[in-house]
Amino acid sequence: PFPMHRFFLPPEHCQNASLCLTGDEAHHARHVVRVRPGERVAVVDGAGHEFLCEVQGYDRDQARLTVLEKRLQPAPSSQVTLLQGVPKGKLMEAIIQKATELGAFRIVPLLTERVVARFDDKEGARKAEKWQLVAREAIKQCGSAWVPAVELPMTPNQFLARKESFELALIASLESGSRPAREYFRALEVEHRQMPRSVCVWVGPEGDFTPAETQSIKSHGVLPITLGRLVLRVETAAIYCLSILNHELQAPTAPDPSRLQL
Repeated sequence: PFPMHRFFLPPEHCQNASLCLTGDEAHHARHVVRVRPGERVAVVDGAGHEFLCEVQGYDRDQARLTVLEKRLQPAPSSQVTLLQGVPKGKLMEAIIQKATELGAFRIVPLLTERVVARFDDKEGARKAEKWQLVAREAIKQCGSAWVPAVELPMTPNQFLARKESFELALIASLESGSRPAREYFRALEVEHRQMPRSVCVWVGPEGDFTPAETQSIKSHGVLPITLGRLVLRVETAAIYCLSILNHELQAPTAPDPSRLQL
């Protein structure tokens, strides 16, 4: 990424050689980080493009930029979906921020039986819009040009009814018999000789999924993974899961043990 102040513009506003920051982005450029005309900044569109720009000047509530260079960050080879039970308070914002930093491609807020917060469709849409803004801010900080999509909140059954297909689907589980995620990755690697291109991980809210919810999710081919012997807070569990997936998906293919020479 370009080493400088970074701003966000949606793809439809990044089609020309001249770009225009408005609203909060313009205010941030002019009054917070105080970028001056002639200085260079970076603009990301959340769809893989990053633009090196020069600030031409300011109007009343706009910052005018000229594009000097355009780069494309390749899409992640493995797309990770986080299915997250909505926690209390503002913890969801922190989870979305960290999920973005850890390369999540999509975040689906789940209204499970033990979720305390309850809101109608209108409030759900408002929450999703707010959480999407959190993700946009996070890509500016972490250097990614890809912003994860934050979907409207839904119940586990609503998501399962979509019958989406993943090459590897996991659920964080406290149940006995749960296995380390690495074992599933190694089994896939042996079978297909490559990392999965689509992965999802289910993480419950405070109090976790109910036994009935867990059973319903697992009945759709979702595999239980252990997060160790300690009980983790919901935000820690989300970060833990995504860190594991990040590590496994970025690891080079393991060599054939039979060919190792000591």
